Amino acid sequence: MRASLVVIPTYNEVESIGKILDRLKDLDLDVLVIDDGSPDGTADLVRMHNVEVIEREGKQGLGSAYRTGFSIGIQRGYTYIIEMDADGSHQVQDLEKMMEWIGSADLLIGSRWVADGGIANWSKFREYLSKSANTYANVLLSLGVKDTTSGFRIYTTELLKKMEVSTIRSEGYVFKSK
Repeated sequence: MRASLVVIPTYNEVESIGKILDRLKDLDLDVLVIDDGSPDGTADLVRMHNVEVIEREGKQGLGSAYRTGFSIGIQRGYTYIIEMDADGSHQVQDLEKMMEWIGSADLLIGSRWVADGGIANWSKFREYLSKSANTYANVLLSLGVKDTTSGFRIYTTELLKKMEVSTIRSEGYVFKSK
């Protein structure tokens, strides 16, 4: 059984994806990029880094990209599947810290709203929106999670199977809260 697969959805990420792939190659994991027909050459750059890329026609959505990547990871027998953005908002050094906790839970969330967390290049409105969404989700659902909206996560394949990810039809950022 393979250990870890990082799934990275992309659309016009040619400016940032190369740096991320360069950093990921030093980690003990596989990478799968799901590209939604980026006209800027993102998929070509990914291939130049000898990383597998699934090219899809047109923008099919973030949720669809993750469902595709998760399904492939499950089919290939990975133990852990990691979701990570390609825009540079998720740092590889933070992934390394998260990976130290693998095996301690079925879901690890890279939170922006904990002591070691953080954000870069966000407007005050975006920060307010994220904090408000997390407060709302916690009041409504009593989750006790500081960052329910984070898209930087490590799942066990067993949890993804229980979630029946293929049946989720949400797209965009709402996909991450299902």
